[in-house]
Amino acid sequence: MGGAENRQYAALIEYLEENQERFYRIAFSYAKNRESALDLVQDAIVRAITNISSLKKQEYLKTWFYRILVNECLMYLRKNKILFLPDLEEQFDLPHSDKRFEDIELYEAVQQLEPELKTVVILRFFEDLKLEDIARITKTNLSTVKSRLYRALKLLRVSIEEAKLDE
Repeated sequence: MGGAENRQYAALIEYLEENQERFYRIAFSYAKNRESALDLVQDAIVRAITNISSLKKQEYLKTWFYRILVNECLMYLRKNKILFLPDLEEQFDLPHSDKRFEDIELYEAVQQLEPELKTVVILRFFEDLKLEDIARITKTNLSTVKSRLYRALKLLRVSIEEAKLDE
C-alpha cells in the first residue's frame, strides 16, 4: 500500500469503528435478524477494505461505504427473496443508544416498503443524510431520490393511518 492508500485505510478503520452500531441498524432493517445483519456488515467491511483503492476522494468515504453496505443488503434481499416480517420481539432486539425505532407502527410501515423506498427513508430520516448524499449512495439522480422519498412518505402516511383506524 502506498502512503495515500494507507491514509485511506486508517480513515476507513476509524470511520467503521465509530459507526458500527449505525451500520448494524441499517443491515438489521433489511435482514431482520441479528446474525444476518452482522454478516452483512462484515461483508460490507471486507468489500470496503478490499476495494479501498477505488475510493477516489477522502471526503466521499461516508457515502462510499454506505453504498457498499446498501448494495450488500439489497443483494441479500434479492438472493434470499425475503417476504416475511420479523416477530415483534426480534424488532426490539436492536442494540441502539437512541430510540429511533421506538414507534412500532412506524417501524413496521418502513419495513413493508419496497427496498428502494426503504433505503431512502432509512438514510434520510434515521441516518440524517442529505438527499444529495443519498443520490450518490444509491447511484441515482437527485430527482429520483426526491420522488422515492415522496412516494415512501405517502405510503407511510397511509399505512400509519390505517393502523390507527384498526385500533
